[in-house]
Amino acid sequence: AGFIKSPLSQKRLTQDSVELYCEAIGNPIPEIQWWFEGNEPNETYAQLWDGARQDRVKINATYNLHSTSTIYIANLTSDDSGMYECRASNDPDRNHLSKSPKVKWIRSQANVFVIERPDITTRVISESGKLILSCNMTTTYLAISGHEWMHGDKILHTDTDSSPLTSYVIEGKKEEHSGVYECVYKTSPVIKGQVNISVGPQVLAYKKSEHGNEGDTGVLICKSPSFPAVDSWVWYKNGQEVNARIFNGSGRYITKSSGNKTELRILKLSIEEDTGDYHCNATNSYGSGSAIVNLRVRSRLAALWPFLGIVAEVLVLVTIIFIYEKRRKPDEVPD
Repeated sequence: AGFIKSPLSQKRLTQDSVELYCEAIGNPIPEIQWWFEGNEPNETYAQLWDGARQDRVKINATYNLHSTSTIYIANLTSDDSGMYECRASNDPDRNHLSKSPKVKWIRSQANVFVIERPDITTRVISESGKLILSCNMTTTYLAISGHEWMHGDKILHTDTDSSPLTSYVIEGKKEEHSGVYECVYKTSPVIKGQVNISVGPQVLAYKKSEHGNEGDTGVLICKSPSFPAVDSWVWYKNGQEVNARIFNGSGRYITKSSGNKTELRILKLSIEEDTGDYHCNATNSYGSGSAIVNLRVRSRLAALWPFLGIVAEVLVLVTIIFIYEKRRKPDEVPD
C-alpha cells in the first residue's frame, strides 16, 4: 500500500452529521476498513460496517485503479465522539484468523468531537409597525465571537457582539416579510437558530386578466409567496358556492398545484361557458386567502376584424372615387 489520507479532527454538534474520507494506493489494490475507539477508559477499537449504529453509519467504497472509501454518520450523539481509524492493506492474508499478514495494515486517524447542541429560544414580536426577531442561547458554554442574521442566502446583519442574546428588527407587517430567518452564532462549531414568521396565504394572481381564443386552451395561474407553504388549493368559477368548485379532471378542467403555486387549464375554450371570474383559494395552518382572475374568451375571427375593417374602408374609398369619376362632367374640348 502506498498512502492514506483522511481529514483532521473535527467538531460537530449533536444531531449534525460528519463525513470522513480515506484513499489508498497500492498493487494489488488495497482493501479499506473503518474502525472506531470511543472515549471511555476501557473501550477498544471495534470495526464499523455499513448500516451500523441503527443504520446511521453509511460506508461507500470504490476499488478502481486505487481504493477510496467514505464513512458518513448521521444524527450524531455524544457516544459518536472518539477516534475513527481508516485501515488499508493489500496482503492476501490480511483477514486470516491465524496467519499474520506480511504487510501490516496502514492506518490513518481522525478525531471527532461531538458537542451537545445548545438550546436556543426564539421569539417574534410585532409592535408599532415593526417586527423584532430574537434568539437567546440559554446554555452558553461556547465562546461567541459575533452573530449573523440571514434570510435564505442573504446576510441581513452581522456584528461582533459576544452576547448570547441577539435580535434583528424588520420594518413592516408580518404579511410582507413572512419566511424562515436564521440567527447564526459565530462559535466553533457554528450554531444556528431558526426564527419563523408565519402567516396565512397572501395569494396573488399571475395576471389579473387573461385572454384566450375560442377553441384554444386557457391557462390561469395563482401564487402565494407566504410562509408556510400552502396546504391545499381550490378553484371556483364566478365566485359561487361549493357547487361551483372546479375539480381536477372534471369536464374540460385540469388543475395542477404544488406548494405555493397553482395552475388551472381549461380545454377548448367556449365564449358562452368559460368567460367570467375565477377564484383561486389557498389554505395553510395559519388561515386562507384568495385572488380573482378574469378570463375573456375571444372569437377565432377576432384577429380578422381589423383586417376586414381596413379592406372595407378601401372598398368604400374606391367606390366613392369610381362614382365621382363617372358623374364628373367631361372637360370641354378646345377649338
